[in-house]
Amino acid sequence: MTDVSQFVAEQSLAVIDQGSEVVLHFDLKLSDGSAADSTRVDNKPAKLVIGDGNLTPSFEACLLGLKCGDKKSFTLAPSDAFGMPNPDNIYYMDRNKFNAETPAEEGMIIAFTQPDGSELPGIIRSVAGDSVTVDFNHPLAGQEITFDVEILSVSLHS
Repeated sequence: MTDVSQFVAEQSLAVIDQGSEVVLHFDLKLSDGSAADSTRVDNKPAKLVIGDGNLTPSFEACLLGLKCGDKKSFTLAPSDAFGMPNPDNIYYMDRNKFNAETPAEEGMIIAFTQPDGSELPGIIRSVAGDSVTVDFNHPLAGQEITFDVEILSVSLHS
């Protein structure tokens, strides 16, 4: 067998397991059918390693056992996807913390710089007088998610 045909044969037999490196296209949809995210928009598949902590255990469990070429759809409850909204992640800020470059407008998502220099996105939920309500929950918290995947390749992570 040539190196290429051996690689193709290995790819078609490899099954997703802990430590697998996976390249896939995915679509995330809300319960109303609207698109929340997709790798197909820019035709840039996602690359991930199963067990590295970048996906929740529930998302990873959906992928286990799949192989190159598989297409599957999974529906995850909010608790298995992005969790339920936590009221402790709602903050009330003074309107004077905002300016023309970062206006306090309902629905806007603004990146707030944390003390360690990292950024955390917050959604402006309401503006009332001098008070701005900012929600730091994941934007998909509380949502049932349909996760459509197409597995493009599976290999052992090196």
